[in-house]
Amino acid sequence: MKRVAAVDCGTNSIRLLVADVDPATGELTELDRRMQIVRLGQDVDRTGRLAPEALERTFAACREYAAVIKGLGAERVRFVATSASRDAENRADFVRGVVDILGVEPEVITGDQEAEFSFNGATKELTGRADLHRPFLVVDIGGGSTEFVLGDDAVRTARSVDVGCVRMTERHLVHNGEISDPPTAAQVAAIKADIAKALDHAEEAVPLAEAATLVGLAGSVTTVAAIALGLTHYDSEAIHHSRIPLAKVREITEQLLTATHAERAAIPVMHPGRVDVIGAGALVLLAIMERTGAEEVVVSEHDILDGIAWHAALDDE
Repeated sequence: MKRVAAVDCGTNSIRLLVADVDPATGELTELDRRMQIVRLGQDVDRTGRLAPEALERTFAACREYAAVIKGLGAERVRFVATSASRDAENRADFVRGVVDILGVEPEVITGDQEAEFSFNGATKELTGRADLHRPFLVVDIGGGSTEFVLGDDAVRTARSVDVGCVRMTERHLVHNGEISDPPTAAQVAAIKADIAKALDHAEEAVPLAEAATLVGLAGSVTTVAAIALGLTHYDSEAIHHSRIPLAKVREITEQLLTATHAERAAIPVMHPGRVDVIGAGALVLLAIMERTGAEEVVVSEHDILDGIAWHAALDDE
């Protein structure tokens, strides 16, 4: 059994998992899991650079996580950085700050690596389920990118595309520094067109229609699931492995896209950091379900973070 710490730093959020992992038995025992919305990818799509205030929010979260990691005595830390830090001209500032705080260099992984980690994290618990058929199509809808990976017990093929809830919001819903509230029909159509192009690109590498089970990961998916389940507070146990029908996803997406900021913020399960980007995230999920013909999405709370933990435990094997 190894005690490891995994950090997933994406475009919108930074998350920590400290767990005891036994590579021999395939057992992962969670000790601490937490998330902060830091918007590291703020304006990266427009400027090509990480904003100073975004870096400071991220470093503040890293300092909190460093204390947790030290307190729990993790033997190994693995820090994975995704879309925003891949795209930024000043990513060296980000790397230097993380090394100073956590003592490890962030791995700015490729989209295909990101997809593989997500698949491993999401499917380890599902492979023995008789009610879920293979192959699995795992989709991880992030802030800046969405990962698609198709596989059975192992990855067959994967692709990352530059469509995510933050990127789509900043590209299409911001006018004169303000987010449209609610978005216009033309703005929604523009997002849909971008998503359709991204799905075309994904299908060049991943045969989406071959999926027997669609597994959805990350905050946009889990938030839609929480709304669909009618939860009065965010309950990860209720959300984990819930199965949300296409019709319900379509209904919730329409509600989110016609709601005002105040109405979205009043939804009990809505994290404050997702209020402005959840509409675009729901649109991505809906488009994927419609393109693949999936009648439902199986929602997983275990994702790239769990995959990073597995890889951290295996690094010394």
